Amino acid sequence: MLERRKKQAEFRDPQKSLDNFDFNFNKKMNRSLIFDLATGAFIARHEDGLFLGPPGTGKSHLAQAIGQAAIQQGYRVLYRETHKLLDDLAEATIDVPRKECMELFVSVPLLIIDDLGMRKLPMTAAEELLEIVMRRYERASTLLTSNRPVEDWGKLLGDSAAVTAMLDRLLHHGHVLKCGPRSWRTKTDLPPLEAAG
Repeated sequence: MLERRKKQAEFRDPQKSLDNFDFNFNKKMNRSLIFDLATGAFIARHEDGLFLGPPGTGKSHLAQAIGQAAIQQGYRVLYRETHKLLDDLAEATIDVPRKECMELFVSVPLLIIDDLGMRKLPMTAAEELLEIVMRRYERASTLLTSNRPVEDWGKLLGDSAAVTAMLDRLLHHGHVLKCGPRSWRTKTDLPPLEAAG
């Protein structure tokens, strides 16, 4: 059953785990929060997580590792990169109606939405993401990663009101993890991430 759930989660990098994460690279990262999230207790409490930081600082790795840990504890998990999640909704057809597709996104106990801000998103992105976050609020857990500070999301998604409503819900029972400032891929120092607020 675990193998089936791992397959259903559709992780981009199924081999990512906390065991193969280099915590010494960015020493200021909140380790205790990561291990607390990996217990899955936040899913039982219907809390959310927001991982923010420059590219290459481990956000996707950690989100998928926490997803893997949640599966070990018996939770169903679904992983989607932001653009793919929105594509899935846009491409919903007669075979898989939009309602069914949306139902999957709002009902899974842990939904991981990865890489918000990496690609240009459709005009409807803010509305679609807000609908998912609103319907999951206090019913299921959402883990969202972004390489853009939350102050940029209104411009990024083109709808400040929807973004404010979305962040209001995500942060109400949310855990914020700041990743960085160094990138594993480039092994260089990036300017520190502005405080999320």
